[in-house]
Amino acid sequence: MGKKLFLKKELDKYREKLLKLKEEVMQNYKSISEEVLLKSPQEGAGEISTHTFHLADMANDTFERDLSLNIASSESQMLREIEHALKKIEQGNFGICEMCQKPIPKRRLNALPFVRLCRRCQEKSESQE
Repeated sequence: MGKKLFLKKELDKYREKLLKLKEEVMQNYKSISEEVLLKSPQEGAGEISTHTFHLADMANDTFERDLSLNIASSESQMLREIEHALKKIEQGNFGICEMCQKPIPKRRLNALPFVRLCRRCQEKSESQE
């Protein structure tokens, strides 16, 4: 693939977009970590004593904690995808679908700069799961 997909200026724009997104995701992840992962269930519920509280409250707190952990996991995955996209910029293969090796449309990259697959391959991949 001898032809360049992007001008340096375009790659710089994507790099900036990815770095800004990375910072936002890291802030969200840090906030979730501080709020949920580092607190005991009593602290998370606003309880200062160690006395047990209502079962429904415990179930709700457990649900909220699980939800927050799922969000943190999702944020962590997004960070990995952003890092992967930044490496691809450095390696010179940013914007190439990892399945079909065809260029990913710029419109898709503008919406999701860390995307690995073109829309068609993404649909194929999802239908196989």
